[in-house]
Amino acid sequence: MKIKSIQSLLIGCLMIFASCTNGKMTTKVSSPDGKIGVEVSMVEGQATYQVSFNGKPVIEPSSMGFDLKNMPAIEKGWKIVDSESSSSDSSWEMQWGEKRVVIDQFNQLKLSLEEQQAPNRKMNIVFKVYNDGLGFRYEFPEQDAMKEVLITEENTQFNLTGDHKTWWIPGDWDIYEHLYHTTMFSEIDATKLRNHASLAQTSIPNNAVNTPVSMKTDDGVYLSFHEANLTDYSGMTLKVNKDELMWESCLVGSLNNDYKVKRSVPFNTPWRTIQIADKAGDLIESDLIVNLNEPNKIGKVDYFKPMKYVGIWWDMHLGTKTWDKASGRHGATTKYAKELIDFASENNLGGILVEGWNTGWEHWIGFEDREGVFDFVTPYPDYDLAEVVRYGKSKGVELIMHHETSAAPRTYDQQMDTAYHLMNSLGIHSVKTGYVGKLIPKGEFHHGQWMVNHYRRALVKGAENKIAINAHEPIKATGLRRTYPNAIAREGLRGQEFNAWSSDGGNPAEHLPIVAFTRMLSGPIDYTPGIFNIKLEPYKKENQVNTTLVHQLALYVVINSPIQMVPDLIESYKGNDAFQFIRDVAVNWEQTKVLNGEIGDFVTIARQDRESNNWFVGAITDENARDMKVALDFLPAGKKYMATLYTDGDNAHWDKNPTEYKIEKMEVDNTSELNLKLAAGGGAAISLIEMK
Repeated sequence: MKIKSIQSLLIGCLMIFASCTNGKMTTKVSSPDGKIGVEVSMVEGQATYQVSFNGKPVIEPSSMGFDLKNMPAIEKGWKIVDSESSSSDSSWEMQWGEKRVVIDQFNQLKLSLEEQQAPNRKMNIVFKVYNDGLGFRYEFPEQDAMKEVLITEENTQFNLTGDHKTWWIPGDWDIYEHLYHTTMFSEIDATKLRNHASLAQTSIPNNAVNTPVSMKTDDGVYLSFHEANLTDYSGMTLKVNKDELMWESCLVGSLNNDYKVKRSVPFNTPWRTIQIADKAGDLIESDLIVNLNEPNKIGKVDYFKPMKYVGIWWDMHLGTKTWDKASGRHGATTKYAKELIDFASENNLGGILVEGWNTGWEHWIGFEDREGVFDFVTPYPDYDLAEVVRYGKSKGVELIMHHETSAAPRTYDQQMDTAYHLMNSLGIHSVKTGYVGKLIPKGEFHHGQWMVNHYRRALVKGAENKIAINAHEPIKATGLRRTYPNAIAREGLRGQEFNAWSSDGGNPAEHLPIVAFTRMLSGPIDYTPGIFNIKLEPYKKENQVNTTLVHQLALYVVINSPIQMVPDLIESYKGNDAFQFIRDVAVNWEQTKVLNGEIGDFVTIARQDRESNNWFVGAITDENARDMKVALDFLPAGKKYMATLYTDGDNAHWDKNPTEYKIEKMEVDNTSELNLKLAAGGGAAISLIEMK
C-alpha cells in the first residue's frame, strides 16, 4: 500500500484557491482526474457549494446549515478562518466482497468556519472529491461555545440543474421495502404510499425519498445521492422541493423528543455523498461509499466464510411450514434441518439457516407488548441445537443463527452477550437478525438515531464474539463494512418474499434492474435469489415470481452478497440441470466488471472468483426481451475457458413460459463475443471455467 499526503494551500493538480469579491469568498477543489469540480462559497456569511462534471454544472449553488434546539441556527453570519488542502492516493483490501483491492484516491478541502458574533461558535466543512463522486461532512470541534448539540434539522441542499428522471422509494422512517418508482423529479409523491396493504408498517411523514436515490440528466449524466459512515446520527431522507428542483435533507425523527440528533461536541456528521458517472454501470463500480468510511477497526474476520446456504425460510412464505411450534407444522425440527444439511453437503452449499428454532414465535406478530417474548438461547423441544451443529460440521455445513427481535431491541440488547456467547461456544459465527414490526419503545423509528446506535452495538458485540451480522429490517448500508467487516450483508429492500404473499402482484421484472443501480450502491444485499418453482405451484396459486428461471440464476452474479441463499424447496432443485450453475457460482470476488446496463431496463455484470481464475457473468432484463452482444475481453489474454451458457428458451417468458431454458457449452477466450437473447423478464447466466 502506498500513501501520499501533501499539506498546502496550493496544489497544482488540486486546483484549490480562494478569492474574495463583492463579499463572496470562493474556494475550489477538483477530483484527481479533473472531471469533477466543487466550488464552496460564503454568501452573506452562509456556506454554499456547487458541483460541475466535465465542465458543466450538475449541482447548482446549494446552502448548508442546521436548525438547533438549544441555540441559534447555523446559517448566515459565519466566515472562513482557515483552509487546508490535501491529496491522498492509497489502496486497501476488502476481506470479502465485490473486489479485493480498492483504490482510495481523492483530493480534500477542509474549511474552518467561525461565527462572526458571540459566542463565536466553530464548525468545519470537509470535502473529499474522488474520480467517481464526492462526499462532504460537517465537523464540530471541541470548543467552549458548544458542549452539546440538539439538531432539529440539517439544512443541506442539493440544487439540481433540471427536472431529472429519478428512480426512488418513499422516505419511510421504518422500512425500505417499497417498489421503486420511475418518474421525473417533479412528479415524485411519496405521501400517497403511506398506507400499503403488503407492508407491516409505514412511516412516511414527508414528500421525501430514501437513499440511495439515482437520477439521469437530459445530458446523460448519472447521479446517485446517499450518505456514508452513518454513526450516532439519524438517517437522512431527501425532501422534494418541486418549486426549486432541489433535494433538501430531512433527518428521521422521534416522537419522544423535539430534536432529531443529540450529540456531545466534538463530533462529525455522516458524509453526504454524490456519485457521478457518464455510464450507469460506473455507479455500480464506484467505491465512493466504502472509501468514505474509516479503516478496519476489528482485524481479521476469517471466522466468517462467504458461502451459499439453504434454509427454513421459503417454506414459511409458501405456507408449508411455520415459525411457531403450536401450528403442528413447525419447520425448525432436528429432522428437517438434517435433511437440508444433507442436501447442502451434496451440492457445494456451505451453510444452513434455521428460522423458528427458539421459543417465542407464538407471540411475535400482532401483539402490542412484545418485550421479553423471544429467548435467544432456548430452542423448542423438537430442535436439538447442539446436534444440528454437530451434524452440520460432520458434513462440512455451517449453521447460521437466526435472531428475530420482533422490533423489541431492548430485549435483544439484554440477551445479546449471552446469545453471542452461546453461538461462539458452538462454533456458529454468523447470524441473521430481524426487526419486524413497529418499534418498542413507541415513538422511535427504525432509521432514527436511537436505532442507528442499536444496530451498531450489535456489530460491536458481534465482533467481540467473532460473530458476523446479516441484518434484516435494518438501517441502510453506508459503507461500514470497511470499518466493521463483520457487517456482511443486510436486507433493506423489497425482497423475494413479496412474490410469495403480497397482494400487489409481487416484484415486477424491472425491480432488480433498478435495485442494481440504487439499493446495491450502498452495499451487499440478502435478496434470496434462485427460485425455480416460478409459479409457486401448488402452494400459492394467486402469486408467482415475475421472472424466468434463468433470470433467477443470473441474480447470483448481479446481486452482490458474500452470503447467497438457495431458498426454494429442495425438491424444486433435484433433477434440474440448471441447478449446476448454483453449485458452481462463487460468492466472493477478486474483481467486478459492469459490461452494460441502463437503470430499470437491463444490466450485465462479470465477476472473477477470488479463489481462482474462473469468471461468472449474469445478465437480467425487465419485462422487455433483449438481444445483446457481450464481449469477453475482460478475460486474461492467452488463456482458454470453457463457457457454460444458461439462457432463456426460445419460447421463454416471465409469465407465459418462465421455466424454459437452454444450456450450451463452448470454448472461449478474451477475443470471443457472445450473442445473448434475453426473454421478457429473462436473463443469462454464464460460467467461465479456466481450461488447464
